[in-house]
Amino acid sequence: MPKLYFDSQRYADLPLHYGKVPPWLAERMSRLGGAIIESVMLEYGKTEVLSRLSDPLWFQALGAVMGMDWHSSGITTSVMGALKKALNPKFNDLGIYICGGKGKYSRATPSELIALAERTGLNGTELVRNSKLSAKVDNTAIQDGFQIYLHTFIVTREGDWSVVQQGMNDSNGMARRYHWNSAQLKSFVEEPHTFIYGANQGEILNLTHKEAMTTKAGLLELVKEPGLVIPEMRKITMPSHHDVREEDVDIKRLGSILALAHERQVTDFESLLLLEGVGPRAIQSLTLVSEVIHGTPSRFSDPARFSFAHGGKDGHPFPVPTKTYDQTIEILRGALERAKLGNTDKQDAIKNLTLAAQAIEKNFVPNANFYKVIEQERRDAWKYGGRTVFGKSKPPKSQGQLNLFD
Repeated sequence: MPKLYFDSQRYADLPLHYGKVPPWLAERMSRLGGAIIESVMLEYGKTEVLSRLSDPLWFQALGAVMGMDWHSSGITTSVMGALKKALNPKFNDLGIYICGGKGKYSRATPSELIALAERTGLNGTELVRNSKLSAKVDNTAIQDGFQIYLHTFIVTREGDWSVVQQGMNDSNGMARRYHWNSAQLKSFVEEPHTFIYGANQGEILNLTHKEAMTTKAGLLELVKEPGLVIPEMRKITMPSHHDVREEDVDIKRLGSILALAHERQVTDFESLLLLEGVGPRAIQSLTLVSEVIHGTPSRFSDPARFSFAHGGKDGHPFPVPTKTYDQTIEILRGALERAKLGNTDKQDAIKNLTLAAQAIEKNFVPNANFYKVIEQERRDAWKYGGRTVFGKSKPPKSQGQLNLFD
């Protein structure tokens, strides 16, 4: 009997989180997410935007830096919704459009693509076919216990596209995210994904595996008699715990950012940022945002680290510092507007932040107490307009600065 195959790619569990993103965060996510995508596009082009959206770890880091729970499936819905709101009104300028969404919005994808094609001259029939095929493959050709409930189709003015869609397994409360990129697609029926982001749940039917040609020929018989699954080769397991723990983070990378932000005088970086009044806390956030924009793929193996930019809506690792968040957006948007006029000084300065952190990292010995960093962030959250879904942060009864670098 022919074997059935499971893709030997990178995997992670995505626990389902329920509840809506509060309006105060949703608006900021749209503004920051839009600015990050514009920055990537301005520096590297539209095809790089599609490529990054097809990288699950970069996608998870983007959601974390935007203030979402760092490991939950809710990142997919919230990030794509925020980007759709930010980018679609600017299609004439940016040339990137997002169709679809969750539930009923996913079913509207074909009509949205046809409407876009009528505006632009793109081949709407082909785009709709690509959208439907990607959903059919992940729902039918790969029978893994996950049913697609979210489908987003990202398309450029030139007709290049990516798909980010997510399925749910009702029996175990887990989600699996599927990533597609037209630039890497050779066939819809033979290894079409850039990544499938999810943990192996047991025996599955995957008719897109390159060695499943004979299996496809005997589809009807195989459906009646499921076969074997090859072992996973590389596995990334997103933990079930909600809080951010030391083992979730590359301490050397995070420590170099904290050192950049907290161990030196702010005046050392005024010339770098070309901005007045940018304190250590803002530098910490900007450096992590800078890495999302300019970092190489290998830099995103620990997406939890990016939650140290703007916290998380449920308070993990700490409340969202709305004042710092707004400052990040203001600086990033200001840099974009100046760059569009040919003045790239602030854009270059933001890029230099991640380069400076990486330079420190080369010879850096971690000496920051991880849990003291989180404790201090929570203690100071009220100063920066800290908020969670449970309410606003309040000053602690007793003040005191912790020594983070014991």
